[in-house]
Amino acid sequence: MGSNEDGGRLMMYKDALPFAGMVMVECALVGGNTLYKSASIHRINSYVFTFYVFLIGFIFLLPCLFILHRRTSIPPIKISFVAKIFVLSLIMYLSQLFGYIGLKYGSPTLSSIMSNLSPAFTFVLAFVLRMEKVHLRSYTSQAKIIGTLLSILGAIIATLYSGPALLSTSVSMDWIIGGFLLAGQYFLLSFALVAQAKILIEYSVDLIVVFVFSISGLFVAGVAALIMVRDLEVWKLKLDVVSATILYMGFSSGFFNVVVQIWVLRLKGPVYVAMFKPLTIIIAVVMGVLILGDSLHLGSVLGGSIITIGFYGVVWGKAKEEEEEGAFTAPLLGPREDGS
Repeated sequence: MGSNEDGGRLMMYKDALPFAGMVMVECALVGGNTLYKSASIHRINSYVFTFYVFLIGFIFLLPCLFILHRRTSIPPIKISFVAKIFVLSLIMYLSQLFGYIGLKYGSPTLSSIMSNLSPAFTFVLAFVLRMEKVHLRSYTSQAKIIGTLLSILGAIIATLYSGPALLSTSVSMDWIIGGFLLAGQYFLLSFALVAQAKILIEYSVDLIVVFVFSISGLFVAGVAALIMVRDLEVWKLKLDVVSATILYMGFSSGFFNVVVQIWVLRLKGPVYVAMFKPLTIIIAVVMGVLILGDSLHLGSVLGGSIITIGFYGVVWGKAKEEEEEGAFTAPLLGPREDGS
């Protein structure tokens, strides 16, 4: 009897909780995007908004650091490590800014579609930086190359082609601008993840990396906002949907999603975490139709489907290589969407 209960608890911890956690993460990401899009009619300033999101995330993360490391020693932090994290924070800040501005022009559905470009971008950048080896005769390399090409093709279709639902053969310029900005967001994010893989080799304490990253990101966001926004009225928060969006996204993107992804990453591995990403497309479509009153266009369905196939091709090829090598490199800082 006792062994059955222990087995049930172990299954709950290793299977049910990680699954539920990742579904909650993806719902939180899309929920934040949908809320931001809904609040954008109130003329949100992207620079000030991004700073407040970083600030709220840092406030939630700070006590977590002291609770988890109050009885353990923290390895010394070198200046070179801080400098690398600062550059990483700058890239991630630009990525998040691109995401917010892209959402104003596009939609949460388009953002979710573009988020599936991350594995393809990461593969290309890792190859260019000689962190990834490609053997054209290897079926795993072929899967990653084909998956990358399919992902890019799907992104082009989702951005430039709307389909018959528009009752027009043209696509609005706002949608195209949003598509390119959101693609840029995930390109910068992928670049940051490749750089972060090297940083984690140098300093492997996850939460300390996130903490230093949060401080650096807060500093970068604050300086950028002070330079770009001089009107003090823009900085004032009111009890409205904008403040609610800031609080929600600061908690979800800046704290909850990071903590849950770290836990699931260590428990189940990076492939398991990545497999949930296409779920955001379905969630975004449902939320967009029910909350924002969006229409679903053929181009979004077709482009999203092609990107998803390409996504799984890249992930599958990488998973097979890691299985053969018996090790994996675990990216830590996922998209802070908006965003991430």
